[in-house]
Amino acid sequence: MLFRGLALGQYLPVDSVVHRLDPRTKILATLLVLIVVFAIHAFAGLAFLTAVLAAIVLAARIGPADLLRGIRPLLGLLVFAFVLQVFFGEGGGHPLVRWGPIVATRENLVQGAFYSWRLILLVIATTLMTLTTSPMEFTDGLERLLRPLQRAGVPAHDLAMMMTIALRFIPTLLEEAEKIMKAQMARGAEFSRGSLPRRARALIPLLVPLFVSAFRRADALALAMEARCYRGGEHRTRMHELRLRMCDYVAFVLIAAAAALALLPPSMWRLY
Repeated sequence: MLFRGLALGQYLPVDSVVHRLDPRTKILATLLVLIVVFAIHAFAGLAFLTAVLAAIVLAARIGPADLLRGIRPLLGLLVFAFVLQVFFGEGGGHPLVRWGPIVATRENLVQGAFYSWRLILLVIATTLMTLTTSPMEFTDGLERLLRPLQRAGVPAHDLAMMMTIALRFIPTLLEEAEKIMKAQMARGAEFSRGSLPRRARALIPLLVPLFVSAFRRADALALAMEARCYRGGEHRTRMHELRLRMCDYVAFVLIAAAAALALLPPSMWRLY
């Protein structure tokens, strides 16, 4: 089905070097990679960054199937974005296909491939972080990173908890959406036929029960947290305190160096 196999928000418990890194290191490294992906303007930079992410996947001992299944639900979006760029991108260039007023140029084809590659790297980087970081570690690491903002009145613990819960319940809500879709299809609903407005109206029987289920889960979670006397991050202790080790500094320096190399201008890549 549409949402089966989504890897974003799931944690894969494996004993690897990447899993043992401090969550703050992985969060900052992921943010750095995301910034670099948007800043790259050469195919050589994307290829180099892809090789770096492949090396991290091997070090994390994550199978390609576990990682690539995060891209599968986005294939439709990738194809749609690619087609838009190819046929409706900037004018000019060398035409390849002409269909009335719509023209596909070689330059737009290259740009479409470049932007699609960017999107794939974004998904792989974020999925790799969630696969190697447990929800509890992610909460602790994000809270520690946001702790300096508490002096300005920012509720670091509450923000970290909300982001972790939202990330954690992505697979749960998508699984619930798939169950509702199957139930509606058994009653004769059609989600993939007809015009675009008809498809949009067909989503109403899916979205309404999904929102109701989400509010019920949120209410049940709030009651469970209150029953366990949860009172936020003030005076809260942890079983395992986060400590940066030498391997964390080395890993972040290596990622920063790889990011700097990926940002080299196209003229520098031609020299190599």
